Amino acid sequence: IIENAAREPEIIDVVNLLNKMGANIKGAGTSVIRIEGVEALHGCRHTIIPDRIEAGTYLSIAAAVGEGVTVKNVIFEHIEGFLAKMEEMGVKMTIGEEDIYVFPSKDLKAVSIKTLPYPGFATDLQQPITPLLIKASGEAKIIDTIYPKRVNHIPELNRMGAVGRVENDVISITGPTPLTGCEVAASDLRAGAALVIAGLMAQGTTKISNIEHILRGYSHIVENLQQLGADIQMIEED
Repeated sequence: IIENAAREPEIIDVVNLLNKMGANIKGAGTSVIRIEGVEALHGCRHTIIPDRIEAGTYLSIAAAVGEGVTVKNVIFEHIEGFLAKMEEMGVKMTIGEEDIYVFPSKDLKAVSIKTLPYPGFATDLQQPITPLLIKASGEAKIIDTIYPKRVNHIPELNRMGAVGRVENDVISITGPTPLTGCEVAASDLRAGAALVIAGLMAQGTTKISNIEHILRGYSHIVENLQQLGADIQMIEED
């Protein structure tokens, strides 16, 4: 028996896979998971669910700089908290069964965000939505109850022209402010995603180092953004 278990969709997906392989697991999606041991597992065929954090990141990009972008392969129920905040900001979207169309976004307003365990606002999406808050009017606040020290992206965004501060683990962003490209460093995966979005928003050239963090969680991100018309390239350095 696993108590205080995570309830994210990925947990349910793993349990669905294991049960298809012959496991006997009940309670996935709740805080208590019960596992009955079996003699052996066998092979099966399984389709992995879409990556909700990757989807949320592309939706943030579409809202920040898109001129009408469709993000495909999205299960909207998995990111309802994120979508609710985007709508509260004034982002207009058309939500389909497996895709979301994001209209060009202007006149966004600041919101307060508090990350929570699933199904609340995901901690992994607080950094990707931060550049969008730079574009919004007013003072936005972010409280990350999961990883309170997840604030390393703020100094890097400030170097680009953002007006952000961190006090007692609360992030405050005042906008809108224009961003200017400069050299920044990705401290982790989601901070790197935030810097990519900020770089797309900024005037001039942004050079992001430590990109191995970004590539770990976003396969083909450069090619995908190039297909959308972004002027982005990966530079191999000795």
